Order: sequence, then structure tokens, then C-alpha cells
Amino acid sequence: MIPLHRKALACAAALVLATFTAAAVEQPARADVALDYNKKLASGINLGNALEAPKEGDWGVVLQPEYFPLIKAAGFSHVRVPVSWSTHSALTAPYTIDPSFFERIDWVIKQSRSNGLKVVLNMHHYEEFEADPMAHSERFVRMWQQIAEHFRSANNDLSFEFYNEPAKNIDAAKWNAIFAQTLKIVRASNPHRFIVVGPVNWNSIDQLDTLDLPDDKHLIVTVHYYSPQQFTHQGASWMGAESRKWLGTKWTGSAPEISQMTADFDKAGQWGELHHRPMYLGEFGAYEKADMDSRVLWTKAVRAQAKQHNFSDAYWEFCSGFGAYDPVSKHWREPLLDALKVSAK
Repeated sequence: MIPLHRKALACAAALVLATFTAAAVEQPARADVALDYNKKLASGINLGNALEAPKEGDWGVVLQPEYFPLIKAAGFSHVRVPVSWSTHSALTAPYTIDPSFFERIDWVIKQSRSNGLKVVLNMHHYEEFEADPMAHSERFVRMWQQIAEHFRSANNDLSFEFYNEPAKNIDAAKWNAIFAQTLKIVRASNPHRFIVVGPVNWNSIDQLDTLDLPDDKHLIVTVHYYSPQQFTHQGASWMGAESRKWLGTKWTGSAPEISQMTADFDKAGQWGELHHRPMYLGEFGAYEKADMDSRVLWTKAVRAQAKQHNFSDAYWEFCSGFGAYDPVSKHWREPLLDALKVSAK
């Protein structure tokens, strides 16, 4: 007969073991929810230069209904939708977002969903926030509160990305604090919505270690890739006079070029594995001033890296200066489209 005190110890030990075992089984399952969703995002394309302009059309792109079936037929699984919410929101509390603008975003999501495309919906180009993040943090949070409540009943084929490329005066400490505050507000109405978040310095791989993420298993971490910038942004007017000096830069896929690219993706991939976070390459592309042969080689190489490292990805962008689609001839730029397809096989 086992003494009572030994029975009590045995029961306590069994309880601890059972609790530990349950936690060991349950924890990866919760974490894998985002990993599984990230696999479903697979490869997408950015609907750039449209809704993140101060007004749609200002930058030459107005989204058309025929774009969505074209994107789906080309093999993409999602669209990333950059949006300038700040230019459609009141400047004073409660910072009301224009209802007609919400209707336009609703249309984009409906078009995407009806064509079997998931949506990553973000906030883009809030320049006042970048200049003085703490002064604009309340407006930032309250805009996201409205967005979250507006889409609270939406299917999980819609995910949120709180901010594109935090940079300028948004340092890591400020970004971590504002992200955490925004997440808490959004979780009140969207407890299981997948949220995309990236590091400061324009979603730089080198800044991943500065991310301080809460224990939330519905987070996907994003980075952007435009390296080497002298190639990808040659002749880009928004980069200033310096970019004109880069004109003529080629990318040949040489051993040193591939080695550097691999090292960059290895670093991001290792960070994701260490922190058990799925990785999303939210932007990559080479501007139209680069020669097409180089753009194709670079694009294929980046897509191959994304696939090898189990990243989802979204090409920048659909039909403007980096575009894989020509809106004038109404045809895909086949070399670029093939580059995006080939490395996905």
C-alpha cells in the first residue's frame, strides 16, 4: 500500500507532467496557425500607385474590375492593397474616415474575394506620422480602430498590415509601443485576424532584431527587398538626383550577387525560425529604368530565395513603374510574369 503523502506527490507530479505535455502539444499548434495561413498567401502582387496616392488616380492608376481576374488567372493567390487612409480621415478626433472611401475599399475586397484572392490591407504614406509619430499616434490608432470595426465580420481571407515601412522618425522603441497599442485596440473587434508587422528602416532585414512582438499567434512578419538599391531604383525620381547616377546598372546573377542575396534571405529566414514567426516578403521589384534582362534575372532570383526559405511574397507592383502588367497594351509583360512564375515551380 502506497503511503498517502507519496500518493499526493505522485498525483502532483502527474498533474505537472500532464500540464507540461498539454502545453508542449498545444503551443506549436497555436503558433502554426499563422504559419499555415502564410503558406496560403503564397505569391501575390501589390496593387500599387492607386489607393496609397493622396487620391486614387493621382499617380496614374485607377483600379479596374478586370484587373482581379487577370491577377488570379496569372497564378497569384493574393493582393496586397496599399492605402493612404490619412488623406481620407478627419484631422480632429474622432478622426472619422470618409464613408465613401470605405465603400471603395469594400469594392476592392469584394473584387478580390470574388476572384479567389486573399487581401493584405495596409496603411501607407502617413507622412505626418513618420515625421512625428508620437504626436500622431492617437490618430493612427483611432483610424485602425475604425478599420478593424468596419471589417470585424470579414472572412479570414482579409489580413491587416498596420503600417508600410516604418521609417524616418519612427524608431524601434516608438514603433514597438505604437504597434502594441494598436494591436490591443484591433484585437477587441478582431481577436483572430491575421496581422502583418515589419521592422523599422523600411522593413529592413537588418532591423528584425529590434522587433518586440507580443505573444500573439496570429502575427506574420514582413520584410521588403530592393537590394542592391543602385540597381532596383536606378533613375527613380523620388530617390533624388543620386539615382540618375545609377542608370545603366545591371544585375547578372553572378556568384557574388547571388551570394549576397542568399546571405540576406538566410538572415531573415533564420530570424523567423528562431522566433517561430512566418515570414512575408511584402515588396520586391526593380524599376522600369533598369534593362529588362537584368530585371528578369533579379526577379527570378528573389522569387527563388523566397520559395527556398518558405516566405510568402508580393511583387511590387501590378501596373505602374515596376509593373508586371502593361495597362496601355493591356497585356502582361511576359518576361517579368514568367520570372515570377518560373521560380515558383
